[in-house]
Amino acid sequence: MKPKNDSHGEFTAPGEIRLVRLLPGPIERVWEYLTDPEKRSRWFAGGPMELRAGGRMQLKFRHANIAPNETPPPEYAHVQDPGSTMDGRVLRCEPPRLLSYTFSEDSDVTFELSNEGDQVLLVLTHRSRGADLPDIHEYGSGWHTHLAILIALLEGTTPPAFWGTHSRLKAEYEKLRPAAASHT
Repeated sequence: MKPKNDSHGEFTAPGEIRLVRLLPGPIERVWEYLTDPEKRSRWFAGGPMELRAGGRMQLKFRHANIAPNETPPPEYAHVQDPGSTMDGRVLRCEPPRLLSYTFSEDSDVTFELSNEGDQVLLVLTHRSRGADLPDIHEYGSGWHTHLAILIALLEGTTPPAFWGTHSRLKAEYEKLRPAAASHT
């Protein structure tokens, strides 16, 4: 069964969410959008990345690049402009099929790519390095929104409005997250 590119991610374990998307190929082009700083900055975050296990990397978030005419919610204004930076380490790098790296102090993200005819199946898993991530639903809504922009870039179509989409999805993911992940 083909994944629906607008379906919500699945909470697969405490502190873990998985999103599955089918992207236009070839796989090498999708890999470039994951690893090339300029291409990655067009849908997610730029910054250098040493493509080897143990390699240093830096994610430079500046959402004014992907949502230039949008006003973010106040809590995300710093990410819009001037931006923020996150240092990390590459955990696994197996071009063009697997990329995994640290994400903040408490989690990792893994991208798995496989050919599906002339398309590419992307499985993105964001997981806690501890028992739970209280804000795992926010990672889900963020990845969902960023992947929608990536799909539009790969298809050559107009990307959705970032902040409006993110705000809507944040509320939806809040309702979908497992009760064990809810902290009040």
